[in-house]
Amino acid sequence: VVTSISTVWVESVAFLSVLPLLFSACIHSQKVRPPRARVQAKTLGQHGHKRVDPYYWLRDRENPEVIAYLEAENAYSAALTKGTIDLQEHLYQEMLGRIKQDDVSLPVERNGIYRYTRNEKGKQYSIHCRKSGSLEAPEQIELDENLLARGHAHFSLGALEPSPDQRFLAYSFDTEGSENFTVVVKDMETGALLSDRIKGSYYSLAWANDNQTLFYTVCDQARRPYQIYRHRLGTAQSEDVLVYHEQDESFHLSVGKTRSEKYLLLLSGSATADEVRVLPADQPEAPARVIQARQQNLEYDVSHWGEQFILVTNHQAQNFKIVTAPVQSPGIENWQDLLPYREDTRVVEVHAFARHLLVFVRRAGLRQLRILDMKSGGSRTVTMPEQVYTVWPEENPVFDSQRVRFGYTSLLTPDTVFEVDLKTGQLAQMKQEPVLGGYAPGQYYMERIFATATDGTKIPISLVGRKDRRQQGSGPLYLTAYGAYGDSYDPEFSSLRLSLIDRGFVYAIAHVRGGGEMGRQWYEDGKMLAKKNTFTDFIACAEHLQAVGMTDCQQLVINGGSAGGLLMGAVSNMRPDLFAVIIAEVPFVDVLTTMEDPSIPLTVIEYEEWGNPHQQQYYDYLKSYSPYDLVRAQAYPHMLVTAGLNDSRVPYWEPAKWVAKLRATKTDDHRLVLKTEMGHGHAGASGRYDRLREYAFEYAFILDSLGLLGEGE
Repeated sequence: VVTSISTVWVESVAFLSVLPLLFSACIHSQKVRPPRARVQAKTLGQHGHKRVDPYYWLRDRENPEVIAYLEAENAYSAALTKGTIDLQEHLYQEMLGRIKQDDVSLPVERNGIYRYTRNEKGKQYSIHCRKSGSLEAPEQIELDENLLARGHAHFSLGALEPSPDQRFLAYSFDTEGSENFTVVVKDMETGALLSDRIKGSYYSLAWANDNQTLFYTVCDQARRPYQIYRHRLGTAQSEDVLVYHEQDESFHLSVGKTRSEKYLLLLSGSATADEVRVLPADQPEAPARVIQARQQNLEYDVSHWGEQFILVTNHQAQNFKIVTAPVQSPGIENWQDLLPYREDTRVVEVHAFARHLLVFVRRAGLRQLRILDMKSGGSRTVTMPEQVYTVWPEENPVFDSQRVRFGYTSLLTPDTVFEVDLKTGQLAQMKQEPVLGGYAPGQYYMERIFATATDGTKIPISLVGRKDRRQQGSGPLYLTAYGAYGDSYDPEFSSLRLSLIDRGFVYAIAHVRGGGEMGRQWYEDGKMLAKKNTFTDFIACAEHLQAVGMTDCQQLVINGGSAGGLLMGAVSNMRPDLFAVIIAEVPFVDVLTTMEDPSIPLTVIEYEEWGNPHQQQYYDYLKSYSPYDLVRAQAYPHMLVTAGLNDSRVPYWEPAKWVAKLRATKTDDHRLVLKTEMGHGHAGASGRYDRLREYAFEYAFILDSLGLLGEGE
């Protein structure tokens, strides 16, 4: 809420207009000087409190001065890191050398059509293909993302949905990084695009069983998916029928379909409540009916099995449980427990098949896979090959199937697809992501250790490193975390990080509160008025890793993105002495100002994650940790901060304002780099080779900042 505005010009507009020219001259001099944003102070206030925001003007992306400032920062970034260009190229080639550039995914069969994805050497994006009748049949290209991306700095695929009869392929794409998608439909018999074109859609898309009707979502001005429409092939978007309009700004919409293909799902959810509507997939124009009306703190997901709906819900079960509900009367009064509730086991998701349920749970911080026999009621836990790992569901379109696929990985094991026999639990490895260049897992170790938080809570840390490095004791260590939305940061493999590990780094994940690794309470203890636990947990992990001799404050690198970038901002203010380098990717650091502005995408939806600052207690709490507001005159570590000009989740101005304030306030001469992707959004570069370049830039910045430039060459 703006109560008054005062403008203070420290540098004139005339000066700013020639800033890029002056900066260009600067970077060719002996000393590279960082750009300085002018101060135009705006007084913000609420609840009788006032605060001054010196860089509020950077929010106006239509202002040429804003673009000039961002470009000047990018020029400074390039000049400051010019000495690492050879290392960047070396790292890029090193990472590229571990990847099989020509690769094909496992085919997925449905109704005699085998669909798969392949990548070709030298091409940034995937090619989606199919074969009819058998794998020996001629290949038909469904969609070549490289062709769609031609001429665009960014390309991302949203939905990719074949019609039930496989004749049509509906897909959506975004060429700005703003997550504003366009839907088109391809006739796979003729290879031609239909005239249908749906603009302004969001991610989800679902076909009715008539092969003629599509359901999709659109967003309001705040980028909240708030309406679901029904589209008939061959008609204009202006003729589409509004099926549901979500009036509550804290709820967002998506559409889906049950694995049985019997029902379409219209899903409305907030951070703490769900309301699901269903309609028969054979009758797309039928009215939708509600499974269970929304109630505060009542969450549920819906699957379909026979004459029952299968629900995963937190009703009288903080860590969620599985219940059944009759199709004809599915309200909460008719819910029946399918499995006994266990307080130590968080039920994550359920996938229904003709005779079994595939159940993913989380226990002791790890995802597990259970199989439930719907006839006998018996269940089994699938035994995994390692002690620290994670699993996830793969695409399994056939409902009446006894063998289904799931994905598996660990800090040592590349992504692997297993097929499990639902009757016996027997596993068969179908494919493993190849790692070229002689990767030998036996040369590395992984383990899980625990740090003690300020309140005595044990915080898990997952580690991977070289065995010979383990024997050497203290050395460089890369510590990362997320800690928000109940999302878990699971131990997954990446061949890219070998470029650090093989140079003596230990790679570590701090499973801090605010995530969901240890169950629902783990999330509750790191959100709203308990959010600071996320920050103090991370600090405790950093202190523990130093106390046990793995690293020290001159060699500890930390990383976090988005909400994890908020974590980076918070700990940089709280304990800058603990860290040598901070990598903050698209960081959510202007927390208080953003949460006060309901016009910004996601703000209202996230009141139940961070708190509503229009209420006094949340205003005070947010202000007590908001990284941008708490920047002060002290020494900070080396910092690399990234932003995306088209980012609709964390607007570019948050990292830009933060860096500008840090430049004007901090007392050290450590490196502070802001790198803004001018044609991308929240996810950064979209092409696979461009993403490798981003990692190479980050790793070179780290090695250079630690004085390890050229190490391991």
